[in-house]
Amino acid sequence: MDAEKLSQLTQKVIGDAAGAVGLLLAYIGDQSEVYVTMDKLGPATTQEIAQAANLDERYLREFLSSNAANGYVTYDSAEEKFFLTPEQSAVFAQDGQPTCLQGYFQAIVGQYAEHEKAVETFKSGKGRPWGEHHLCCFCGTDRFFRPGYVGNLITNWIPSLDGVDEKLKGGVKIADIGCGLGSTTIIMAQTYPNSTVHGYDFHAPSIEEASKRAEELGLKNIEFHVSDARDIPKESYDFACIFDALHDMGDPVGVAEHIKNVLSDDGTFMLVEPAAGDNLEDNLNTFGGLAYGFSTVVCVPTSRAQEVGLCLGAQAGPKRLKEVLNSAGFNHVRESARTGTNMVFEVKA
Repeated sequence: MDAEKLSQLTQKVIGDAAGAVGLLLAYIGDQSEVYVTMDKLGPATTQEIAQAANLDERYLREFLSSNAANGYVTYDSAEEKFFLTPEQSAVFAQDGQPTCLQGYFQAIVGQYAEHEKAVETFKSGKGRPWGEHHLCCFCGTDRFFRPGYVGNLITNWIPSLDGVDEKLKGGVKIADIGCGLGSTTIIMAQTYPNSTVHGYDFHAPSIEEASKRAEELGLKNIEFHVSDARDIPKESYDFACIFDALHDMGDPVGVAEHIKNVLSDDGTFMLVEPAAGDNLEDNLNTFGGLAYGFSTVVCVPTSRAQEVGLCLGAQAGPKRLKEVLNSAGFNHVRESARTGTNMVFEVKA
C-alpha cells in the first residue's frame, strides 16, 4: 500500500463527506430562506440574519459556521459578520438562474430521504418506478434542469435544427414527450403562440402540476395529458421533443418508433440527453460521476420497472443513442448542439 496515495484518497473522501453534510445544510438554508436573506442584507451578524429570516440564532450560528468552513458563505472575523460573495450568491441564492445548484441539492436530499428503498432496489436488481421516488426528486430535477432549458432551448437548441424555428413561429403542432412538470412545454407555448403544444407524461401528479402552472400563466395554446410515450395519439405532429428522459424509458426504441409514426412527413424530432462520451473513460469526470450516480438510483431502476427495461443509463453517449434511433427507423441523426450538461440531436426519417 502506498501511504501517500492512501492519505490523498482519505482526504478526498473526508472532503466528500463534508460536502454531503454541506449539501444537506444548503438545502435547509434554501428552504428556510437563509441565503436569499443574506443576499439582501449584505454583511451581517448572526443576530441580524436570524431576526430578518425569523430563525433561531443559535441554530443559525452553527449552520453558518459550517457553511463558512465549506466555503459556501464568507466570514469576516474582524467584524464578526457573515456574507455572500457574488459567486456564492450565484450558486446558493439566485433560484432560477443557470448558476444556482439548489435544484440538484434538492434532488440529492430526496434520494437520502428514501435511502432504504435505494439500497433495497440496488441489492434486488428490481425496477423502481418513477412515481415511487420522493417528491424532492420530481421538484429538484425540474428545478435543476429548468434554467438550462430557459437559457438554451429557444436561443440555441431549436435554432440549431434545420428550419424548425421558422415553422414553430408560423404555427405547427408540437409534442413534448416525458414533459414532467412542463417547464419545456410552457417555454415553447410562450415563445411560439401560433403553435399548439401538447405535453405528455406517464406520471399523473406531474401532469396535474404542469396543468396548474399553465393555467396560472393563462396559456391557451397548451394541453397536458397523462400518457405513456408509446401511446401518444397519432396527430401528425410537426415537431416532437424529449428532454433528458429517453434514457429513463423502458423501451426507447419502441418510443422512437412511435414518435416516427406520429410525426408529419417532414417533421423533426429533437432529442436532448445528458452530455456524454461514447466510452467509459470519456465520462470519468465530475459531471460523469454525478450522472452515473443518479443513473444508479433513479434512471436505470426507472427503465427496468417498465416493459423491455433496456436501461440505457444517463451516460449512453452519442454512438449508443444513434443506434437506438437508427433501430427505430430514423436515418438522419445529427448532433446539432452541445452544452456542458446536454447534447442535442436533430432526428428525421
